[in-house]
Amino acid sequence: MELRHLRYFITVAEELSFSKAALKLHTAQPSLSQQIKDLENDVGVQLLHRTKRKVELTDEGQVFLEQARLTLIQAEKAIVMARQVAAAKAQCLSIGFVPSAEIRIFPYLLPRLRFKLPKLQIRTLNLKERDQISKLKKGDLDIIFINQKFENETFASQLVFKEPLLFLLPKQHPLAQCVNIDLAQLHNLPLTILTAKLSPALAQSITQYIKQQQIHFQCIDEAATIAEAIQMVQSGRHCAILPAYIQALATEHVVIGHLSHALPYLEVYMSYQRHEPSLAIKQLLTEISRIFALDSPSTRKRTVLK
Repeated sequence: MELRHLRYFITVAEELSFSKAALKLHTAQPSLSQQIKDLENDVGVQLLHRTKRKVELTDEGQVFLEQARLTLIQAEKAIVMARQVAAAKAQCLSIGFVPSAEIRIFPYLLPRLRFKLPKLQIRTLNLKERDQISKLKKGDLDIIFINQKFENETFASQLVFKEPLLFLLPKQHPLAQCVNIDLAQLHNLPLTILTAKLSPALAQSITQYIKQQQIHFQCIDEAATIAEAIQMVQSGRHCAILPAYIQALATEHVVIGHLSHALPYLEVYMSYQRHEPSLAIKQLLTEISRIFALDSPSTRKRTVLK
């Protein structure tokens, strides 16, 4: 049974004439008669009593008519509501992000986006990378900014910028006065990094650097937040390797140490629906390309923020 069967039946029931109903529905009378027979077969009862002179509703048909009208009204309401939701989504952009994106990207991107699309509602969510990817797959997020490349046949990914990493020391630490710190001087120092749960890519990058440079820290403690990591350094107990954006949160009790071998960068990627992106996504991609002078997706070189 399809909705068109209900529409055909309601029209015949209201006109009480197959010929008049056929004209109203812009269909042939034999076809209309067959559609009603198919409907009665699906329902399992006779809905209309036909004679050569007139068409009448059976008792069963009268009950069915009332419910058929309600069903069509509900179906039309469902269509309207679905379209309203689609229209609202078209005017809303949901963005997931890691902290570096909030500091390095949003202050430049969001004002431009709001100027170009003044009716656009922008929702930003600070989430762990795995949660961002999960919500992007489900359609709960339109675009995400994370520290790893995530792409497949459905989603595209592009490198936006590379965030420098900094080596932080307590201001009173002897190495704080060194113009250039040799990596051997780091042996047996306690180090703080952000937990891998917060940023797997960051933790992996730092761990690889330590291994490649054969640095033997006394211990490596993980902080659950940026604030906790900075507090560990301020207390005078630890040094730390953190993304450069933390300078906005650091105090005068923390200094940047310059290592003899440069630290790696933390890459920030954006991932979004590859096929038929919305107007808001297209505008976002245009603006972010202007801000960061992005090359083509196949090119690896990108602007580095300082």
